[in-house]
Amino acid sequence: MQTIDQALDKLERSKFRSGFHLTRKERAYLEEKGMDVIRRHAEDFVRQKLSPAEPKNDGKQTPMHGHPVFKAMHATACCCRGCLNKWYRVPIGRELSENEQKKIVNLLIAWIERKESKQSQ
Repeated sequence: MQTIDQALDKLERSKFRSGFHLTRKERAYLEEKGMDVIRRHAEDFVRQKLSPAEPKNDGKQTPMHGHPVFKAMHATACCCRGCLNKWYRVPIGRELSENEQKKIVNLLIAWIERKESKQSQ
């Protein structure tokens, strides 16, 4: 089992995954809402878009823009069940456990915090 830092470092080596950055508008949204609210949004999005055994429109259910969590979902390969399977070996065709959902949310938040920190410098 890899740590969050190991996962984020591995994602940074992917040309596609490393190309995601927070826009000025997304960073302002983070500042306005705060990380507690963003975490609740992440929990909701993961529960709705990834947790079902057969998510609606799987592979196309996560927008590329419009919310920092959506950007994080693509950057961390947590955007669909196919990416979760490829990057983290999460089985397709069964509902995600609460523990799996928490791990995904923690990864999303860690990516956002890392990007926010780097982009603020």
